[in-house]
Amino acid sequence: MRDVFIYDAVRTPRGRGKPGKGALSGVHPQELLAQTLNRLADRNDLARSEVDDLVIGCVSQVGEQGACIARMALLAAGWPHQVTGVTVNRFCGSGLQAVNFAAMGIASGFQDCVVAGGVESMSRVPMFSDGADIDGKNPGLRQRIAQVPQGISADLIATLEGFSRDDVDGFACESQARAARAAEQDRFAASLFPVVDDRGEVVLERDEHPRPGTTMEALAALAPAFTDLGASPADHSSTGETLDQLALRAYPAAEAIGHVHTGGNSSGIVDGAAVVLLGSREWGQRAGLRPRARIVSMATAGAEPVIMLTAPAPASRKALARAEMSARDIDLWEINEAFAVVPLLTMRELGVEYERVNVNGGAIALGHPLGATGAILLGTAIDELERSGKGTALITLCIGGGMGIATIVERS
Repeated sequence: MRDVFIYDAVRTPRGRGKPGKGALSGVHPQELLAQTLNRLADRNDLARSEVDDLVIGCVSQVGEQGACIARMALLAAGWPHQVTGVTVNRFCGSGLQAVNFAAMGIASGFQDCVVAGGVESMSRVPMFSDGADIDGKNPGLRQRIAQVPQGISADLIATLEGFSRDDVDGFACESQARAARAAEQDRFAASLFPVVDDRGEVVLERDEHPRPGTTMEALAALAPAFTDLGASPADHSSTGETLDQLALRAYPAAEAIGHVHTGGNSSGIVDGAAVVLLGSREWGQRAGLRPRARIVSMATAGAEPVIMLTAPAPASRKALARAEMSARDIDLWEINEAFAVVPLLTMRELGVEYERVNVNGGAIALGHPLGATGAILLGTAIDELERSGKGTALITLCIGGGMGIATIVERS
């Protein structure tokens, strides 16, 4: 099996995912990805025809994000017709899974150079646009496993694990502070590029979602986001149970769900795209490129699907075991902040100090463009390894339906 190297990573700024209000909401998602592809190619003097494949993560594959957005973005970008593209969906882990699939092709020797990443325009193609909910609305599955929305799962975890409103708000406040510091110090500059409209005018240069100066008092004033949802009747309950009651049926020890997550301590809804250039050592030498990092290990893991968001820890353990490493061997962690409780629980289970986790903030402050986030976090980790002179990073995300994904990289 060959070593797989990361030669570069670029991303768009993340724009607020609000129709007509977010700066990127006027940009078709194919064009958003096309600009990202061309920025990656131009800054590496990449011979586009040498790319064996493009693997792109996208969660809401419908409407403007349907029709195999990977292939359509290549055509929109003007790449040679012989370059192929494929779109994958592993919910919030899609962008990192795309990178891992690309790495597998290179490691196997069947491919030499692959571009991978993700895209999501949440302003133009909102969550659940495919009409499938979390479970495809399969009555047979619902009789066996009555899944609930992720926000209720997050609050269930907080209840069972004893995380308070102050805990999740405190984490969110720090995420905002770290993101503000990173922006002030231009820590994102190595990967970030400005997005333009169809007239060539810049529409967004910096991440649009962060709220610098966020305070605990401001966060405390926000109402819990999932209280009313949890109290609403579940359309897949044969007995008229609420969504909270469905969750408690699976976890009766909770007795009652304490709803602690708000819009302020959960990930932001944003638009964005990111791509990563991967190749073998031999390909990089022929292309005259210096690798920035090597992929050390990767893994996925499943968990119980009602609580849903607990699999980053087992996925990380699996990746670490395959690399013959421990959590102590990882210098930097990127744990996706889908909800504040997810990194809090993952840090507790793995014994990882917050000083090594999401040092430049995370999705609470910066936003979570579902299909792109995994690739964004990978690029952020590599940038920070180079900036800080550190050696190793682990990127992990929770995933709908009870899954987790993890990838370990080592700076070259």
